Amino acid sequence: MAGKNDKTKRENAIRRFFRETIGELRKVHWPTWPEARRLTIIVIIVVVIMSLFLWLVDEIAVKLLVLAIGA
Repeated sequence: MAGKNDKTKRENAIRRFFRETIGELRKVHWPTWPEARRLTIIVIIVVVIMSLFLWLVDEIAVKLLVLAIGA
């Protein structure tokens, strides 16, 4: 008897999870295509700028380390 009851509770928990998930997804403000495109471009620009910055910091650190070690 206990095994059947556990299975029913598990199925109800799974159904409740999906029902609540769908309810939350309906509340989400989905961006329009122009908004998504604009935000994607902003992210790409920030990633490129940060990559260049980190590359520059790495190059400076390597040069300082070479100077400190004297190699």
